[in-house]
Amino acid sequence: MNYFTKEHEMFRESLRDFLNKEVKRNIDKWESDHKIPRDIWKKMGDQGFLGLTYPEKYGGFDLDFFFEVILFEEMSKMNSGGFVITQQVVQCMSSPYILKYGSEELKGKYLPGIISGDLIGCIGITEPDAGSDVKSIKTKAEDKGDHYLLNGSKTFITNGVYGDFVVTVAKTDSNAGTKGISLIVVDLNSKGINRTKIDKLGWHASDTAEISFDNVKVPKENLIGKEGKGFYYLMNGLQLERLIFVPSCVGAMEFAISESIKYMKQRKSFGQTIDKFQAIRHKIASLSSEIESAKVFGYYCCELYNKNIYDVKLCSMAKLLVTELHEKVSTECLQFFGGNGFSEEYPLARMYRDCRVGTIGAGTSEIMREIIAKAVIDDTEFKKVKS
Repeated sequence: MNYFTKEHEMFRESLRDFLNKEVKRNIDKWESDHKIPRDIWKKMGDQGFLGLTYPEKYGGFDLDFFFEVILFEEMSKMNSGGFVITQQVVQCMSSPYILKYGSEELKGKYLPGIISGDLIGCIGITEPDAGSDVKSIKTKAEDKGDHYLLNGSKTFITNGVYGDFVVTVAKTDSNAGTKGISLIVVDLNSKGINRTKIDKLGWHASDTAEISFDNVKVPKENLIGKEGKGFYYLMNGLQLERLIFVPSCVGAMEFAISESIKYMKQRKSFGQTIDKFQAIRHKIASLSSEIESAKVFGYYCCELYNKNIYDVKLCSMAKLLVTELHEKVSTECLQFFGGNGFSEEYPLARMYRDCRVGTIGAGTSEIMREIIAKAVIDDTEFKKVKS
């Protein structure tokens, strides 16, 4: 089944041309600097590469989800997980909560800047003592009449250092369980916020922070949707957060295969280029088959999402499969390079580092397996939560 129209492919060609001209030559420096200059996002916004599925009234394009698929596939071929995740967090992990549940005032304040590339957002869920267990968060937002008083801390927050705002998960009622959790937009330049950069194994180009809130005053109008509905909003939004791993992992794996074949055709051993050795040829054949299978399954899941079909089981399967396959492909392709694969001068060293977080972020592989087991073994039916 072909999910891409002529318009999709024209967009891919335009995007690929832009990335090759504006991004590819700079990636190594951004990785070394551990920082991506903000002007690249502004350039992408000016070219119409951001806000693809967002409404036109805020500056978006009202396009279907497969334009986002193309965006993340092509961005991932720049071989920098940090470059890709920066906009994945903005476009698919934080801002959608403002778009779907926020007031018109919030939408008007944040969405145009997000789409233009002027604003960088992040999502604040994980805490030092609460990772996948959202119900155990300790960050509190106390109602003070015309504002909330926010106290607590978040960790592993992508875009938390250089970002402009954070969609913060906080307890507005500590005695109400999941019904006491709310989402609040907090400007990161607010008084009482401290941001500490985390030194990471991979994703070097992106910034990741520990954020602490010490009596931070947040206007009441920054509440997203209804108070106490934050947990349910998150449960509806996590599927997109997991699904976007599909195109970024697929694009990265295709890049790994392409670079490996290019290297194999040049590298000689025992009098011939190593692409002539059967063991290596068959390994490439097997990996390519697995990638193609994951890609097709992933596209099917993306099509379900595109049709607004909520399928937690298949989405979890897709996330589990592509992130674990990404690790396998990175390991096997690095091996093709031999000693050079261990060198930063060659592309697989970076990919080997970057891929590792895939089985951790947006729900670990263990969490994905438990969700799938509940669906397959316990006949649990996951339904979209009504707000």
